[in-house]
Amino acid sequence: MTAPVPRRAAALALTAAALAAPRLARAQAAAPRVRLQLDWAFQSPNAFALVARERGFFREAGVEVAIERGTGSGRVPVQLASGAADLGFADINPAIRFAVENPDRGLLCVAVLLDRSPLCAIVRADGPVRAPKDLEGRTLAAPEFDAGRQLFPAFARVAGIDKGKVNFLSVSPELREPMLVQRRADGVTGFVTTSALALKGLGLQPDAQRVLLYADHGLDLYGSALLTTRDYARANPDALKRALAALFRGVQSQLADPAGAMAILRRAEPLTDVALETERHALNAATCILTPGARRNGLSAVEPERLGRGIAAVEEAFGLPSRLKPEAFYTPDHLPPAEARALPPPA
Repeated sequence: MTAPVPRRAAALALTAAALAAPRLARAQAAAPRVRLQLDWAFQSPNAFALVARERGFFREAGVEVAIERGTGSGRVPVQLASGAADLGFADINPAIRFAVENPDRGLLCVAVLLDRSPLCAIVRADGPVRAPKDLEGRTLAAPEFDAGRQLFPAFARVAGIDKGKVNFLSVSPELREPMLVQRRADGVTGFVTTSALALKGLGLQPDAQRVLLYADHGLDLYGSALLTTRDYARANPDALKRALAALFRGVQSQLADPAGAMAILRRAEPLTDVALETERHALNAATCILTPGARRNGLSAVEPERLGRGIAAVEEAFGLPSRLKPEAFYTPDHLPPAEARALPPPA
């Protein structure tokens, strides 16, 4: 039998609870909830968000972040515009297209995490294609919605390719890389962080691949970014700043401790191939994050002129009117201070 609680002790407990309630309410009020929509299933390029969650960076920033895996970068702006998410991580170029096509939705980029785009074309190293111009008369395999295929006209323009002389073979995503391995296509388009590793998994080793990064041949686009809407940013500036501060810590923590980040990824997604994701992380970091400009200026040191050229390339590639201004699409107002976005110098 449980012993009865003395009246004085019970009164003191009630008083303590009454005094604690306002403090608890204030603590809860100080931790706004943000719904973060990722671009894809949990993989190393978006693992920084999982790192921020597990290592307590959100809690320390005073924000609660619910992380949802995604189904593609093109879907993220739709989720944000519909109010299904507050903050999104996705490739910036489909977001630019959405912003141009839907100017009333107020899509807003608040941080750029990949200083360079992973878009590329990949061919066989022992084949006849040695430079972009050599793609003329060749066949490339890609899904119709592939960003590398959709932006190929912009790449062709800056690289001096007659796009009318390049044939595209429409295939499902799972058949893209096998078409090159089986020599049923001369090349593929896509993200280097996806296609190069998929080809390796099919037996076409890196030294047997020739990767033509769009960025190396004149199409200098930014990569994945953090997005929201102007309405959300206006109504929730503090929550947004807290979430961004924690996410930047997540990026830096993953760069400093890739093995620890991959362990966190494995805990979130038990089917993770740790060796593959470790390699994907290294490729993503070296190609897209740790660029000379980002090392010099820090993460999300967006240059308006460069962003403007990227916007113009997207508008041209999709036959859109030239209407989006860099300052209307990107704002640095919610970023953490420069020292919190700094990257380590080259080793």
